[in-house]
Amino acid sequence: MLKRTPSLTEQAKAHLKQRIINDEFDDGRIPSETDLADALGVSRTTIRDALSRLELEGVVYRKQGAGTFVNKAGLQIKTRLEEIWTYEAMLKAHGYTPATRIISVEEQPTSTEIATTLQLDPDQNLLVIKKLFLADNRPVILVDNQIPASIIKTNYTPEDFRQPTYQFLSTHCQQHLAYYLSEIIPLVAPAWLTKILDLPKPKTALLAFDEVGYNQDNQPVIKTCSYFRDDLLRLRLIRREAT
Repeated sequence: MLKRTPSLTEQAKAHLKQRIINDEFDDGRIPSETDLADALGVSRTTIRDALSRLELEGVVYRKQGAGTFVNKAGLQIKTRLEEIWTYEAMLKAHGYTPATRIISVEEQPTSTEIATTLQLDPDQNLLVIKKLFLADNRPVILVDNQIPASIIKTNYTPEDFRQPTYQFLSTHCQQHLAYYLSEIIPLVAPAWLTKILDLPKPKTALLAFDEVGYNQDNQPVIKTCSYFRDDLLRLRLIRREAT
């Protein structure tokens, strides 16, 4: 029997997704909503909503009059790009053992561009945190976080930055990270980035996420740039016909 926290729909979705990953459904066919509801002790509405969310993720697909089936192509998507994931969770989902290394934590003057982006006065400082994420001890993601020093309310140590960024914002800044506005940028790695990520050759092409994080009041509270080694970590998504 499922508990009520988190939501029953999310629990049902997670349960079904794990069974799908474990290849527990014969011929990839999902049982009927009634059978699933009886097995999990929830309503058919809960199961229907859970299956709808899995369909939206591309994990299952429905055939009119035939039922619901596992979408093997959709299972190649390890990370939902439209959701906020920790990079540790992302690396685990790709089968790696993750680790985090804090490269530097220092207060710096803000640039005109960042001041405009984060709606700061030009004389305000930023706390700049550079973190390296490793996959099986190989560098794979470099993250540059820039937080206005003025919103940090409590003392911190470098070890506090091992926690996810949204958790630091909540604990030390009393800010809830509601969403990121993200721009995906291709770039040729400069020498300094080639060295940090231990890239296999000079001038390697990379993808970067250039992001601004907003709080619950729709105010910008963090500027982040993440650089990915795509030879070790591939990001996929499903694109559908517009309706």
